[in-house]
Amino acid sequence: MSDQRPASIEVEGLVKEFKKGPRAVDGIDLHVDPGEIYGFLGPNGAGKSTTVLMLTTLLPPDEGTARVAGYEVREDGARVRENIGAALQEAALDPYLTAREHMRLQTALHGLPKAERRRRGDDLIARLGLADAADRKVGGYSGGMKRRLDLALALVHGPRILFLDEPTTGLDPQSRSSLWEEVRRLAKQEGVTVFLTTQYLEEADSLADRVGIIDNGVIVAEGTPESLKEEIGEPSVEAVPADPSRNEDVMRVLHRFGGGDCPHYVNESIAVRLKGGSASLAEVVRALDAEGIEVVHLQLHAPTLDDVFLAKTGRTLEGAEEEDDDGEGETGAPNVASAQAAAV
Repeated sequence: MSDQRPASIEVEGLVKEFKKGPRAVDGIDLHVDPGEIYGFLGPNGAGKSTTVLMLTTLLPPDEGTARVAGYEVREDGARVRENIGAALQEAALDPYLTAREHMRLQTALHGLPKAERRRRGDDLIARLGLADAADRKVGGYSGGMKRRLDLALALVHGPRILFLDEPTTGLDPQSRSSLWEEVRRLAKQEGVTVFLTTQYLEEADSLADRVGIIDNGVIVAEGTPESLKEEIGEPSVEAVPADPSRNEDVMRVLHRFGGGDCPHYVNESIAVRLKGGSASLAEVVRALDAEGIEVVHLQLHAPTLDDVFLAKTGRTLEGAEEEDDDGEGETGAPNVASAQAAAV
């Protein structure tokens, strides 16, 4: 089980390169403090899951070092696994077993004393809101219930560090909120260090103490959500012309107020960060009116993590092109459904 070494993550120059593609992870450095929730933010293919696979000892790094709970992932993999729990993108659940049977198996694999196995399993089942379905076969569970059971399985041995790889993808808002509450409780009340990968800006903003933004295998920004948004500084304005044929005219007008920032599309809106701050909005309205441009939508909003991502990468995160994360299905990385078995 765990020891007195710090429940931190230390990464220096970590690299993973697959045979048929570019470097999925290209020399990243990062540090996660004990008890911290660290949000690893990026689109599909950015390198998030490859990083998690290396930190959980499921994929060997090509270069660099990574120490998890004080142990180097290549030299002390077994000790790393003793100290971590992991719930990866696809839950490795048997549809013919019940939640209680899953817990009984997992506690036995981790070597918990027989007298403790039932108590620990029932406690986690109740904590994750699965008590009413504990004796139902998992094949009939909803996506949210499967995610919560997978999290419970990752926690049976009391890990000091928890890896969650896009844990709320595809969940409904209620299931997502419930999982967020449990993650917060683990970090704040039990001191568990949480390494969370996500594509959801709201998730990173709500949960993470600090955020690292990865793009094309490189960390392009890191800091608290607040500090990253403060770096951007200026608010942005979004406009939608009543006549779509005047999009280029709106682009030209907004460009005058954006300084070096070029207008860009956000869904159907045309947006630009205002170099003059919110006080420039009245001037934007007058300029559009002077050009005879009627708008059906005009909105000013403060910087968000999406603005940060745009500033650092030149594109928005939401609506990123769907693809296999990190190209792993085509480049030779393991197709791992869950790290639970590897953590034993």
